[in-house]
Amino acid sequence: MKGQKLPALTDEGFLIQASDWSASVAEVLAMEESITLTAAHWEIIELLRDYYVTYDSSPAMRALVKFCKLRLGDDKGCSIYLLKLFPGSPAKLASKIAGLPKPANCL
Repeated sequence: MKGQKLPALTDEGFLIQASDWSASVAEVLAMEESITLTAAHWEIIELLRDYYVTYDSSPAMRALVKFCKLRLGDDKGCSIYLLKLFPGSPAKLASKIAGLPKPANCL
């Protein structure tokens, strides 16, 4: 993985072509954010990708929390849990790693 060339990215580090995403691309994007992906991270990444297929958009934080709660239960459907996995702006950071567009409401 080290030294893997990333596909074309926006100025903020999001994939320009969603079809360029793969698990290895996600690993590199995460490493650039100082995140080592665990099973818990992958669970959220897969959930985000499901959300995108269902709603054709990347969720903002409130929608992400609500979707996590619906799919994964109260323990994981809270902002504190998501902040531990994806510090700062979980919806934005997790969407970036998941190969999705930047959520509309994220700065």
